Amino acid sequence: MNRSVTGANLPALRSHNAALVLDLLRTAGEAGISRLELAERTGLTPQAVSKITARLRAEGLAREAGHRASTGGKPRTVLRLVPSAAHGVGVHLDRDELTAVLVDLAGVRVALRRAPLDLGAGADAVFEAVEREVGALREGYAPGAAIAAEGAEAVAEGAEAATPGVEAVAPGSETATPGAEAAESPEGPATPATPAPPVPAVLGVGVAMPGPLDHLTGTPGRVTGYPEWEGVLLRDELTRRLGLPVELDKDTNAAALGLALRAPVADSFAYLHLGTGLGSGLVLGGALHRGARTGAGEFGHQTVQLDGPPCDCGGRGCLEVLCLAAVARGDLPEAARILGVGAANLVRLLDIDRVVLGGRAVTAAPEVFAHGVGAVLAGAGRDTPVAGTATPHVVAEGAAQLILAPIFGK
Repeated sequence: MNRSVTGANLPALRSHNAALVLDLLRTAGEAGISRLELAERTGLTPQAVSKITARLRAEGLAREAGHRASTGGKPRTVLRLVPSAAHGVGVHLDRDELTAVLVDLAGVRVALRRAPLDLGAGADAVFEAVEREVGALREGYAPGAAIAAEGAEAVAEGAEAATPGVEAVAPGSETATPGAEAAESPEGPATPATPAPPVPAVLGVGVAMPGPLDHLTGTPGRVTGYPEWEGVLLRDELTRRLGLPVELDKDTNAAALGLALRAPVADSFAYLHLGTGLGSGLVLGGALHRGARTGAGEFGHQTVQLDGPPCDCGGRGCLEVLCLAAVARGDLPEAARILGVGAANLVRLLDIDRVVLGGRAVTAAPEVFAHGVGAVLAGAGRDTPVAGTATPHVVAEGAAQLILAPIFGK
């Protein structure tokens, strides 16, 4: 369980019962849910639900959205979550790139920034990069507006950027530039420009990076290839610099958390991430499994070849070094086969329901990896489903859920 979010300045989020109600509002989506249904599904009394929903409405987290016909009596009032009421920031610190996203309460990414990063450049340089990108997200985003990339790569999903160097957000809505001058109308004087909407409330920043690390204290361990990060008070220092609550977790754990929240039912799965490294996030019975010392999921450092090539972790013949070597020489089927060997070990050990693949190597050739891993599992007598994640920037979006998920009791 994550530490509770502090400093959110939203009193309604502090109640356990409110979290139950908010989670049902979240999963109900646009269809909404009535107070009677909330009472039935939470076990709370109708009076308690009425008090909670009144408080959520007062805080701007929920709103009434019409009526639904009932089998008897008057129509039921439907309530919906207001996703834009608050946001979380997710930051993925990869070895060579920083990705930062702004995510609303419904888990929808509404803004994105990417920039080159050298994880070995020193803590101060990395902290400054996080400050810069998080600050740009907070200052540049407004609903229906555009966000200036300021030299970072602009990525617009499902929409074209309105101007060169500007990233489009909120696909399907009109884009406007805050502070733009109003055009002169032939019928009369120009209408004053509408003020830009206020910057959305940001509850905190979730940071995901390669492990090992200590999630409880917010400090990295001997990050593979970057031992200088060991013991750096990353969470505390970024909290001080950003003035927001900060949570730190492994990249694979963050991704697995985000995927678990999207799952239609609570199940057990492994998220295998092959990018600049190789690791896993484990979800068992719908709950993220970090281990007692938050060290679970070091999937890439299981030895699969005795006296094999040395690995940056200090071992030899690790799954990671063998898999990355195959990727580097362009032999993706062999990389998929090696990944499948590790996946088969994991499935045998934990008897999980499915395997989800992600990371830049996988997204570059998703069918090759899904087929290769699936073939090894089938050869081992396992019919465990294997699929790549369709969620872009799954680690950064999952990192935002380090902040948002506790609001819904997750």
